[in-house]
Amino acid sequence: MAYEREQVWVPKTRLGKMVSSGQIKTIEEAFDTGLPIKEPEIIDALIPDLVDEVLDISMVQRMTDSGRRVKFRTTVVVGNGNGYVGIAEGKDVQVGPAIRKAIEMAKMNIVKIKRGCGSWECGCGLEHTVPCKVEGKAGSVTIVLMPGPRGMGIAAGGPAKKVMEMAGIKDVWTRTEGTTRSTLNFALATYNALLQSTTMRYKGGAQ
Repeated sequence: MAYEREQVWVPKTRLGKMVSSGQIKTIEEAFDTGLPIKEPEIIDALIPDLVDEVLDISMVQRMTDSGRRVKFRTTVVVGNGNGYVGIAEGKDVQVGPAIRKAIEMAKMNIVKIKRGCGSWECGCGLEHTVPCKVEGKAGSVTIVLMPGPRGMGIAAGGPAKKVMEMAGIKDVWTRTEGTTRSTLNFALATYNALLQSTTMRYKGGAQ
């Protein structure tokens, strides 16, 4: 799914200006600065093969003095299938803008996860699974990820599988608890589990 930007990017942050000028050429160099990623265009420039997928679209209703207000809430995951992944939700009165907001936030939440060959059944030495047992929680959902041997695939379904595919995890055992029917919590729990193996994490925020 693509939502192309028509405007020419004029960076507003220090990191954005460094990327735009060519001083920063890779996402690793951007992470090494320690500066927060506050512009999605930074990720567009440094990870050009990033793709996005909508995991869920739901309608949220709220009563106000002027009557009932309806908004759409979307959950989106982005990744390059090679160690980088981000997730976020976006809200708007229209579906399209809600998706775009979620994509932009997910890009600014991008992290590099650590992969490896942590399964005693394998030992191939390739980066195809999680390096060790990790656990993540979100709401009532808990997911445990355990290293799997090469070729077994992802033993999970729905949003958990999609988040791991986007991150570049190809083989993994999983165990879940809680209400996994909640797409947002299931996806976030998986994302949080992957964060346990990451060696670097920088989130967007005010500067």
